[in-house]
Amino acid sequence: MQDEATYYCDVCGEEIVIPIDPSAGREQDYVEDCPVCCHPHLLHVQVERDGSVRLTSRTEDE
Repeated sequence: MQDEATYYCDVCGEEIVIPIDPSAGREQDYVEDCPVCCHPHLLHVQVERDGSVRLTSRTEDE
């Protein structure tokens, strides 16, 4: 299983790496601030049966 995933901040363009916690469930939704520009992002993590991870992000104002 993947233990981290990445997304790009829509505001500053920085690539952000986040840890994946499989004990939190196969589908997870939460808000995380960009560590560079502090803009909040809504993250959706989906852990597939084969252990691969899909991560989508969008800014809160979308």
